Amino acid sequence: MNDCVFCRLLGTEILVEDELARAFFDKYPVSEGHVLIVPKRHTSSFFDATQEEVASVRKLLKKVKEQIDERFHPDGYNIGVNVGEVAGQTIFHWHLHVIPRYSGDVGSVRWHA
Repeated sequence: MNDCVFCRLLGTEILVEDELARAFFDKYPVSEGHVLIVPKRHTSSFFDATQEEVASVRKLLKKVKEQIDERFHPDGYNIGVNVGEVAGQTIFHWHLHVIPRYSGDVGSVRWHA
């Protein structure tokens, strides 16, 4: 049995998805509206993704941004992938963070141990 939380997603509301990836709100958001876009195939690193998976995530990114813009009206975004524990990756199923930013937010997103 796979213990990966992103492979199971029990009770998680899916915002958008296609045959290769899905998007949902982060359970531990950095800011209001923080979304994760996760490929359905389990692989730990972005560098192991297929071109089709990267294209799927990119396509969903545009749809996610439209939904976040409509619902939360952010002033900017941080978009990123953490690869490896020292880079802040805590779930080893690669995923893209879509983090809305708002006027008055403090600094940029930084991961600290």
